[in-house]
Amino acid sequence: MNVNRLLEVLRVSLRLGLTSFGGPIAHLGYFREEYVKRRKWLTEESYADVVALCQFLPGPASSQVGIAIGIGRAGLLGGLLAWVGFTLPSVVLLMAFAYALHGVDVRDAGWLHGLMIAAVAVVAQAVWGMAAKLANGKTTAAIAIASAVAALLVPSPFVQAGIIAAAGLLGWRCLRADNAGAAEILPSPIGRRTGAWFLAAFGALLLALPLLRAAVPNHAIALADGFYRAGALVFGGGHVVLPLLQQSVVPPGWMTDGQFLAGYGAAQAVPGPLFTLAAYLGFASGPAPNGIAGGLLAVAAIFLPAYLLVAGALPFWHVIRAKPAFRSALAGVNAGVVGILAAALYDPVWTSAVRAPSDFGLALIAFGLLTVWKLPPWLVVAASALGGLALPYL
Repeated sequence: MNVNRLLEVLRVSLRLGLTSFGGPIAHLGYFREEYVKRRKWLTEESYADVVALCQFLPGPASSQVGIAIGIGRAGLLGGLLAWVGFTLPSVVLLMAFAYALHGVDVRDAGWLHGLMIAAVAVVAQAVWGMAAKLANGKTTAAIAIASAVAALLVPSPFVQAGIIAAAGLLGWRCLRADNAGAAEILPSPIGRRTGAWFLAAFGALLLALPLLRAAVPNHAIALADGFYRAGALVFGGGHVVLPLLQQSVVPPGWMTDGQFLAGYGAAQAVPGPLFTLAAYLGFASGPAPNGIAGGLLAVAAIFLPAYLLVAGALPFWHVIRAKPAFRSALAGVNAGVVGILAAALYDPVWTSAVRAPSDFGLALIAFGLLTVWKLPPWLVVAASALGGLALPYL
């Protein structure tokens, strides 16, 4: 066990957890900047491979990418620490909201609007950089553009999975001659047998928890079941999980719609994955507030499927990724991922943040600070938050 690597993974992921605002697409931009460009833990191609794998899996895609990178860097415990570091700041903040800030509406705060504008710049930088590397030929550019158009016309997580599959098929048929060269693969310290056990555990829990909930009327079991299913059955992550979470806590009478929406508003104000809304819901829900134990149980339950799926899929991905025909298909998948990210840059990132010419101006400044002046993302995020406070006075 390499303790230094484990501590390094925890330290880097914790810093990302403190500074990664803007939702899952923006998180991928922050990850690329930190893990690929700055630390060079993996190549651009390997990073795109990991993103493509996590797009296929249900659950919080950005958190799964972080877990996969942590596993590749420092084993199974490294994946766990990467998840802990990335989620811990928002978990703590949202449980604090649940304790002290019920009913506070932060959705229209100026500084929050500035953070969303910063996300526009971060995602634009990620799309630009990935396109230059992964969609720089006529065929790959065509796949990326077609993928973006399809994702914009039919915005659905299930359609995204179909786009990736179609891009892979086009890559397999059209890119074998010019894009089938060997590329570095994210190392996986997990064997296929171990991976199969992780996948089996994922399926067993998905089947067993509802049966246990029906047999044993216990609030903790019901909480674990509802949040595990939310994490296991949602493709696309982010805001897509909200209906399932609301269904888990509002109809049983564990909290009101107003309390749920207050937590959602608070979740927009903190860094890290939106799935950490579970910390607020688990803390505040129940016949009486569950407190810290409920918040931690809900967080563990909603993220456990992500960890099991990534750990289970990585060893098989590692094997098939090395096959020449699959590399051809994966070149197409990588181009498709670029297209999906480009579509996401417009909707929801751009459409939710840029509402006026002054917003666009702030986004341009943030983009310039990132790409020309090479300022660290956390500093650009802080400057954008201040800019968001000033926008109403311009």
